[in-house]
Amino acid sequence: METNDRIKYALEHTELVRAPQQHLATFGSSVIDYYVVTELVGNVSVVRDGKVIAERPKIVTPAYLVNVEGFSEQAKKYIAMMARERPYESGVFYRYKNEPKGMNVVSEPMGQVIGKLSSQIEEGQNPLSTIIKGVEELWDVSLLMFIYELTTRSVGPNVAEFSRRGFLDMDAGGVPQGARDYIEELFEQASRNLSRAPELVMELNRWGLFPEYQDRFFALFRRK
Repeated sequence: METNDRIKYALEHTELVRAPQQHLATFGSSVIDYYVVTELVGNVSVVRDGKVIAERPKIVTPAYLVNVEGFSEQAKKYIAMMARERPYESGVFYRYKNEPKGMNVVSEPMGQVIGKLSSQIEEGQNPLSTIIKGVEELWDVSLLMFIYELTTRSVGPNVAEFSRRGFLDMDAGGVPQGARDYIEELFEQASRNLSRAPELVMELNRWGLFPEYQDRFFALFRRK
């Protein structure tokens, strides 16, 4: 089976058995405990568990994303095109980190394993716990499909909350108010701990704002 066909098969046979009971946090990070259950053979199941850490959603524009690392060359070309056409159109950017815990092979059918996991989650009362029924060879594709769907469900509420608080409003320089507020938070954190300074300068450069803030930035070091 060709790679694209295998991925399509995995997506078609992925099922979100237990969805998180709430969307991703708007003003903080979210930690999702996940269980991906797959069938190895017959009545033998595999359970992989871990955490997906969703960083605090960031208000961005295409012009900002041009300076963010981690995109493929094709994606960068698309972002650059969007930055030329709609440089000040604000949106929300999500970034995730997967922290796998372990893998267990269980001599039980999938349905029975899923039932036990559901009871375990009910007892733990974590509203962001989830169970995913996936495909063994491409279990990580099943996990990515879940992350995509969780992001899709969270965008609306997150954007609505940002908008309600005025964080999507643009200033004369095309920078959303939420981005200015985040920069202020980083300045406050860096004033207490200079190890946060690299993150601050990176954020300023992504917005093209370092010249505007450079005197204030260098003043952080003069105070120490």
